[in-house]
Amino acid sequence: MPDTTQLDSQLDPRQSETARTQEEPRGCLFALSQPPLMIFLAVIGCLLLMASLHDLLLL
Repeated sequence: MPDTTQLDSQLDPRQSETARTQEEPRGCLFALSQPPLMIFLAVIGCLLLMASLHDLLLL
C-alpha cells in the first residue's frame, strides 16, 4: 500500500507557488510601501515636529 502522507507535500512546484500567492493576502506592510501614503505620512510627521519644536523652543 503506498504512503499517501507524503503526497500533499510533494505537489507540483508551479501549482504550489500559484496557490501560495493566491491565498496570501496583502497586509499592512504592502499599504505602507505605497509612495503617496509615505509622502502623506512624512508631511504629517514634519508638521507635528515643527509644531512641537515651536511649542518647546519659542513659547
